[in-house]
Amino acid sequence: MSDLLMAAVKGTLKQNGVQQKKNSWEDGVYGTNCPIPPGQNFTYTLQVKDQIGSFFYFPSLAFHKAAGGFGAIRILSRPKIPVPFPEPAGDYTVLIGDWYSYDHRHLRAVLDGGSQLAFPSGILINGRGPNGPSFVVEPGKTYRLRISNVGLVNTLNFRIEGHNMKLVEVEGTHTQQVTYTSMDVHVGQSCSVLVTADQPVKDYYIAVSTRFTSTTLTTIAILHYSNSVTPVSGSPPLGPTSQFDWSLNQARTILTNLTASGPRPNPQGSYHYGSINITRTIRLANSAGFINGRQRYAVNSVSFVPADTPLKLADHFKIQGVFRLGSISDNPPGGEMYQDTSVMAADFRAFVEIVFENNEDIVQTWHLDGHAFFVVGMDGGSWTPASRSQYNLRDAVSRCTTQVYPRSWTTVYVALDNVGMWNIRTEFWSRQYLGQQFYLRVYSPVESTRDEYPMPKNALLCGGATGRQTRPL
Repeated sequence: MSDLLMAAVKGTLKQNGVQQKKNSWEDGVYGTNCPIPPGQNFTYTLQVKDQIGSFFYFPSLAFHKAAGGFGAIRILSRPKIPVPFPEPAGDYTVLIGDWYSYDHRHLRAVLDGGSQLAFPSGILINGRGPNGPSFVVEPGKTYRLRISNVGLVNTLNFRIEGHNMKLVEVEGTHTQQVTYTSMDVHVGQSCSVLVTADQPVKDYYIAVSTRFTSTTLTTIAILHYSNSVTPVSGSPPLGPTSQFDWSLNQARTILTNLTASGPRPNPQGSYHYGSINITRTIRLANSAGFINGRQRYAVNSVSFVPADTPLKLADHFKIQGVFRLGSISDNPPGGEMYQDTSVMAADFRAFVEIVFENNEDIVQTWHLDGHAFFVVGMDGGSWTPASRSQYNLRDAVSRCTTQVYPRSWTTVYVALDNVGMWNIRTEFWSRQYLGQQFYLRVYSPVESTRDEYPMPKNALLCGGATGRQTRPL
């Protein structure tokens, strides 16, 4: 955990994609946790149960994400469970993201003043700019690169000069092993690729550039063959020249490896999600506009405003007046945007279809805390019930963050098997900060510790929960 986060600022720490089963108490967002006071520490205790793969953490409050404080999380398979590829010679973390020359306080002030952020100043790879890091490889050996887009807004394309990349995992799912020359990694997403050092011995460019922007920002790192004495020369490799169609077609090729084991020995394909009856359809539309002359963003016309008490604490202690269930609808209602502390009620163990509808001219990215979902379909135009005929009900990839292309839709299936108060949000951080998020209250009327762990003894209390008892004696 970052000294930047813990020592100097109020904050909470969000683990992007790590599913804390039966434990939304450790989610690290303000809907669950009180801010960590300046100069103090907080220990998150969580069990990474039934999960493997590549994830990352970051600070979630007050636009601290723009200040850094993020890092990778690797959840390894248990020794006796086979992985569907030989053990690589090395395992590298590659954190990529857009970057602003202004600090997070200035950026937050711009947003608080009702304006949009300007275009980013550059791209970072593991915290470094054009003089990026060097990844050392030995000729003939294969390496795993775990790539996470930890940025604020931009889809980034990742490529290595002269080398192919074999995709093997995204956010906890072993994928069909398709080979690419470059990968679009959307904000908040993580993936693993295998790269073999099978080219003539010298140094090669690693290039990362923005996608879908009028001005393309690019930064570089180096793939350094251990016995190379030849530095890189010439220009870095160019990224895709086509726009959304290329990216959409690539996204459709990212599929689950049905025969590979996941966190358990049984094959990932043994969970037949396509044969489960849908109990509810939720359609979510993002929008942008102004409220009282200030820029705001919304989901189904509701622009989220935090309450003075974290919603999980209010729910646990049954504090009235903090939020109300049904404050956001299951379908886009149309009409003007408005502000509310939006919470949607959901039943424990429901199997739900969520349709993300994007009627804007940007690529959008959505994340659901506490759950993985199956990305069963994405296409241009408007979603209708007839769109279900093109769903992939066999080997759709399971992940926790998905993109939605401009004037397009993406549908996911999700088993709500995790009791708690869970954040659904855009991963475009200025939009998240200005209201494009809400909370899904997955509730079991039994209220049993069998379904959800009790409040931890070290839970911070604030707002209306101040002075309450964290656990019975």
